Amino acid sequence: MKHPNYDVIVVGGGHAGTEAAHASARTGARTALVTLTKDGIGVMSCNPAIGGLGKGHLVREIDALDGVMGRVADKAGIQFRLLNRRKGPAVQGPRAQSDRKIYRREMLAETEAQENLDIVAGEVVDFLITGSTIHGVRLADDSEISAKAVILTSGTFLRGVIHIGDVSKPGGRMGDKPSVRLAERLDSFELPLGRLKTGTPPRLDGRTIAWDQLDAQPGDDEPTFFSFMTNQLYAPQVDCGITHTNEKTHEIIRQNLERSAMYGGHIEGVGPRYCPSIEDKVVRFADKTSHQIFLEPEGVDDHTVYPNGISTSLPVEIQEAYVHSIFGLEKAEILQPGYAIEYDYVDPRALGLDLALKSHTGLYLAGQINGTTGYEEAAAQGLVAGLNAARFAKGEEALTFSRSESYIGVMIDDLTTNGVTEPYRMFTSRAEFRLSLRADNADQRLTGLGIEIGCVGEQRKVEFSEKMEKLDAARAVMDARTFTPKEVNAAGIAVNQDGNKRTATDVLAFPDVGFDDILPLLPELMTCEDPIRRQLERDALYANYITRQKREIEALKRDEGHHIPRDFSYDFEGLSNELKGKLERARPETLAQAGRVDGMTPAALALILARLRKRTSAGQEKTA
Repeated sequence: MKHPNYDVIVVGGGHAGTEAAHASARTGARTALVTLTKDGIGVMSCNPAIGGLGKGHLVREIDALDGVMGRVADKAGIQFRLLNRRKGPAVQGPRAQSDRKIYRREMLAETEAQENLDIVAGEVVDFLITGSTIHGVRLADDSEISAKAVILTSGTFLRGVIHIGDVSKPGGRMGDKPSVRLAERLDSFELPLGRLKTGTPPRLDGRTIAWDQLDAQPGDDEPTFFSFMTNQLYAPQVDCGITHTNEKTHEIIRQNLERSAMYGGHIEGVGPRYCPSIEDKVVRFADKTSHQIFLEPEGVDDHTVYPNGISTSLPVEIQEAYVHSIFGLEKAEILQPGYAIEYDYVDPRALGLDLALKSHTGLYLAGQINGTTGYEEAAAQGLVAGLNAARFAKGEEALTFSRSESYIGVMIDDLTTNGVTEPYRMFTSRAEFRLSLRADNADQRLTGLGIEIGCVGEQRKVEFSEKMEKLDAARAVMDARTFTPKEVNAAGIAVNQDGNKRTATDVLAFPDVGFDDILPLLPELMTCEDPIRRQLERDALYANYITRQKREIEALKRDEGHHIPRDFSYDFEGLSNELKGKLERARPETLAQAGRVDGMTPAALALILARLRKRTSAGQEKTA
């Protein structure tokens, strides 16, 4: 079969692949998304949920750049909750329970409707290579597709193996075969490879669960959506259920640990520490007599329930025994057993900040192949790889994201600087500038950039511009006048009689002061819309802290401006052999990135900077 030529080919239709394909196509690059079947686009292989702490921030940032995950998650959302609601906005995380069927349907519809994007059904088994340059792919039917750049988003499919007890079988996920020939091709690239594992719990038949005996977990009365474009619910809302394991459950698991694939020695890969299997929980937290389980419906018209908290690789009969020991699940039927899956990943230190392989031109990696876990982390990487592959195809400079401006930047810098020892998961604690990297201001941070690089559509551009005009107008009014302590007190706001005049923004930053409280000072703001009021409140809350952080951010950006050439040698006096080895493996692209290599010291960083300056001076003298 003869295929047309493309600018960018994306291999894989999961969360990384779809986001990569859309990002590439939105910038005008002619893009092909190659996937085993159309039905595989947008499949939620693990839990039917999007978002959470740190993860929700990533989805908001994807949306701010006009990505698709947020919009689709909102359409498929059957329960919305804002996590950490009692804490400050900086660490709050939007999360949605999703209807699997709706999510897949809407993602496929978005993908089929996207301009410049073709879906090609087939299995990629090899790359088209000249020297160290990738210029296309070969499919299992021996047909070829040529392109200027290729993005590989293979998920858990590279030499994937599914484990249930002592039974192991090849598989990329339950019901799908693994990708072996492509893994063998990557072997020839001599990339640093490793093995990781993840797992899922047994799926239950909701009709056999005693819901009336369990605590219900409803969603929020006022849902927090992922997309800045969403203003309504699309799907019926449902409650989740809550139950717990008990000492009987734990005893069943302890007595059969050796039959677990993990504890029986069948799995080499490392699993996610922050999402442990029920076997791990029982062993690592031996003093705990129970663990919480969230019973999450997989759809409004689907009886399947995902019991979040009991992922396992035990034999099926042991899964049945421990499930039936849990309150409310005594008669629950297992529709699909839980399983562990082990797969290859590439050490992400082999990648640049643009997610391109350093050793081969024209090949980008995104998603679990880079050692991450989670839909959101995968989609964010897909976005970055898609934008950069398209820019490469058009001969434009690479686009990189700074730690100071986005959680996307934090994640990619973490991965490419220090690699992974376990599946990487995003948390708010990973971001040193998290007070300014909030979920609520992702559009203010990134949509302007998206407009500049051409990946934001007209509708979002108009809505964002209107929002910013309203925010700027309100801020201008709030900062145009200052008020004495006497005037502030007269408005009903307690303030020290210190003689200092303050703007309305300063007053809004006071604890327990809301937008409505400053209206007596500035009645002209009465017409300000509620969403704008809430945004101004959140911005004011952190304004003083962010001002203090600016010096640190400026120092980071200064160091990010010192680029390190790829052929830079660390073999000079003053660096320990251990640090030299780490720097050679990581090959940091900037001085800032070098500063975050494990074991780096201020003295060593100063030596590297001196060498860089010396090299730059020598280069200038040669051209003089």
